[in-house]
Amino acid sequence: MMKRQTICLLFLSICSGPALFAQVSPPEAAKRYAAAHRLELVRQFSEFLSIPNVAADPANLQRNANFLLDALRSRGVDARLLTLTGAPPVVFGQIMTPGAQHTIVFYAHYDGQPVTPSEWAIPPFEPAVRAVDGEDRIFARSAGDDKAAIFAQLTALDALKASAIALRANIRFVWEGEEEAGSPHLEQILEANRDLVHGDIWLVCDGPVDQSGKQTVVFGARGDAHLEITVYGPHHGLHSGHYGNWAPNPAMMLAQLLASMKDENGHVLIPHFYDGIAALSAAEKQALARAPVNDKMLKDAFWLGHTDGSGAHLLELINQPSLNINGLSSAQTGPHAANVIPPTAVADLDLRLVVGNDWKVQQQRVIDYVRGRRYFIVDHDPSKQELTSHPRVAKIVSDPASYNAVRTPMELPIAKEVIAAVSSARGEVVLLSTMGGSVPLGAMERAAQTRTITVPIANYDDNQHAANENLRLQSLWNGIETMAALLDMR
Repeated sequence: MMKRQTICLLFLSICSGPALFAQVSPPEAAKRYAAAHRLELVRQFSEFLSIPNVAADPANLQRNANFLLDALRSRGVDARLLTLTGAPPVVFGQIMTPGAQHTIVFYAHYDGQPVTPSEWAIPPFEPAVRAVDGEDRIFARSAGDDKAAIFAQLTALDALKASAIALRANIRFVWEGEEEAGSPHLEQILEANRDLVHGDIWLVCDGPVDQSGKQTVVFGARGDAHLEITVYGPHHGLHSGHYGNWAPNPAMMLAQLLASMKDENGHVLIPHFYDGIAALSAAEKQALARAPVNDKMLKDAFWLGHTDGSGAHLLELINQPSLNINGLSSAQTGPHAANVIPPTAVADLDLRLVVGNDWKVQQQRVIDYVRGRRYFIVDHDPSKQELTSHPRVAKIVSDPASYNAVRTPMELPIAKEVIAAVSSARGEVVLLSTMGGSVPLGAMERAAQTRTITVPIANYDDNQHAANENLRLQSLWNGIETMAALLDMR
């Protein structure tokens, strides 16, 4: 009798084992998997981060693409490179699920910002784990922006497989290699492969979570446009003693021109700069009202004695267009400074856009403003005749690799499903209508005929785009859980 009971119990255990195993939620499966493989995961992530990925190094961008192609294929994913002459390849992978009703596309990018190694505490492509304020962080270019998202997606796949959790939707991956250059070829590549890249929703896994540390789901991104302005003085540098007060100084001219574009509170004074802004919906206003207000903490963290915006909170100001000076250049400073009136001064302007702005119109508003300040405008290096025929000459070059802002309604059914999935992994979620950074969401939506929702995983203080970029390892583990929950969507 005892033997028969033992056999029956063993039979029940065998039959019910997989079912019991599958009852583990996807986030919990990911959490257990990451906890059991942490050292190996850090090693694998470091291997990925060690491949240089700046735009000026196309050979290593190709290495990154090949690395990811192998990573997908080794997991049984149908994968290929989507190519276009003159552009880094887009890495594409798909998992077709029998009986699936929906297709979910995961987007991220494997390229990174340029580096100046002398500014880094460690070489930017020699990843190192260091403790900061009692928590481990991994330092390397693209640790947070944006290789972490790709690695989290790959690891989440492994975790679901290890726990025998079957996918319920068709899954596609689109990982590009020129997002940091403005994605100038992305739309063309996607349009050429429209059947492959279409999905019910694109989950854009890029950017940082809210500064409070809470997981964030964002329904739009600012657009981005650039202008380079050069103003002119003498044909060559002149002695500042012999010619000062007589020869116009282009550095001073440019400083005065730029200063006239904003008031002391940061409000842009260029006519019509704020025209046409699309109002937030009721749901978006409610989400903004519920979002954490992190301004005081951020002022302390960034050593700021004041902020722009006449007292408005950061999240309010992100929903307005902005004008930023990315850089200024004229003559020399420090030990190389000379007593000279320089021949030119150059500024790079960054225009962040919100829904309702058109990037070409916004660029033109700046150009018209400069013209209104009595500058003769050219788009080429001016000739002697042009310089001597006009009191003030400005060369303005508009960057064509620009794009508009995009926002997905929070009320859509698929939006609610994404929120529910992320909440199952991270608990309370911060909902934002617009993120501060810019991603080419419009190109994605037009070419793939879809909508986009952004689910970032990086810590806000990851030194994104700067020296000593880093990622909290806990942010990586959290991100793996979040990606597992999203992969499990129907």
